[in-house]
Amino acid sequence: MSDIETSLELIEFIKQSPSMFHSVASARRYLDAAGFECLREGDEWNVVPGGSYYAVRNNSSLIAFKVGSELSNYHFQIAAAHTDSPTFKVKAVPELEGPGDYLRLNVEVYGGPIDSTWLDRPLGLAGRVLVQTPSGIESRLLHIDEDVLIIPNMCIHFDRSVNDGKAFNRQVDLCPLMSAGNLTRGAFDEMVAQRLGCAVEDILAKDLFLVNRQQGCVWGFDKEFVSTPKLDDLQCTFVALKGLLEAAPNDACVNVVALFDNEEVGSNTKQGAMSTFLHDVLVRMNAALGKGEQDYYRAVAKSFLVSCDNAHAVHPNIPGKTDDCNKAKLNGGPVIKEAANQKYTTDAFSRAVFTALCKKAGIPLQTFANRSDVAGGSTLGNLSNTQVSVHAVDIGMPQLAMHSSYETGGVKDTAYGIAALKAFFEADIAIDGADGAAW
Repeated sequence: MSDIETSLELIEFIKQSPSMFHSVASARRYLDAAGFECLREGDEWNVVPGGSYYAVRNNSSLIAFKVGSELSNYHFQIAAAHTDSPTFKVKAVPELEGPGDYLRLNVEVYGGPIDSTWLDRPLGLAGRVLVQTPSGIESRLLHIDEDVLIIPNMCIHFDRSVNDGKAFNRQVDLCPLMSAGNLTRGAFDEMVAQRLGCAVEDILAKDLFLVNRQQGCVWGFDKEFVSTPKLDDLQCTFVALKGLLEAAPNDACVNVVALFDNEEVGSNTKQGAMSTFLHDVLVRMNAALGKGEQDYYRAVAKSFLVSCDNAHAVHPNIPGKTDDCNKAKLNGGPVIKEAANQKYTTDAFSRAVFTALCKKAGIPLQTFANRSDVAGGSTLGNLSNTQVSVHAVDIGMPQLAMHSSYETGGVKDTAYGIAALKAFFEADIAIDGADGAAW
């Protein structure tokens, strides 16, 4: 598959994943097609050597794993990414009437979006709805893939300073417009009910989010770029899944992909990286394989995590925002991210392991560190380590405009990322404490 074909598959994956609930549904389609078995957390688990499985929590987080066939001295090789992206969430009472005949939607920020990028573009809605049925309560996916909302900007004639920088009041300035008078209060739930084929009174609760409907594309005179909503972090979700599925069997370990929700809001939920989800899955898998508590702790001590969350490429117009030496470019391959404050979990040991692995596989690597006078963000590795403590490296695909509603990456980097994770899952990494590793 060419780099462009891989990027087009990524765009389609993202298109099918307009919310974190849809991201998990998209991942499940890939896993189901590959013969993975779904293990429900409320059921007894039957896990056998050589099997492939996944578990889901809250329908917004997923952990998939492929079990090796020779597990006398096994360990875990884990890749983690996240299913959510910055957006705006619809409040429980969703409608704002006025001024005049206007009907607006009442929303609040989810994560840290670049607010201005959500203005003046057609928006849809996606998420889940809990519906009353004759037999109980049912969770249903909803994707209104239509131009039903827009957040209008203020004209420059009324705000002459708009190009000097604009601080948006998120209660006032960022309410999507739904109607100019044809619709009245109650129309939002009527729209939702119509799409779900249920009565309005059967709608019990909703987790719905704004969706940028601008289509992803491969662009540039020489097709160097890929742009799409939700590149952060569905690109890494896609890369981790494809790496796991394309990797040859690794008989001496258990390969794991953990896709967590709520990274953009701190990860401290029941389905986030700081939850017990990964720990629970690994412990239950260990027990289902007939292993004891000591076997689990021995396996964890020899395990390795690749935390996958996108990285900042040098901005073409503002290159001074990046460190002079530790900087990444588009189409240069995966980026190892490091920070002295351990917001990125990379240290010398984990960097050495992943660098040697990619070097052996012929995959280019880049390095990113924040300028010393700029605070960076955090990601999954250091947070998931609060529950399952393993050697871990933070990587990401380089991109521009992170947390914009429409982000840009390099057309080669998705394929590089898949190749790196495939090599990782195929390698039987033997870790000796913090003294060394071999494969």
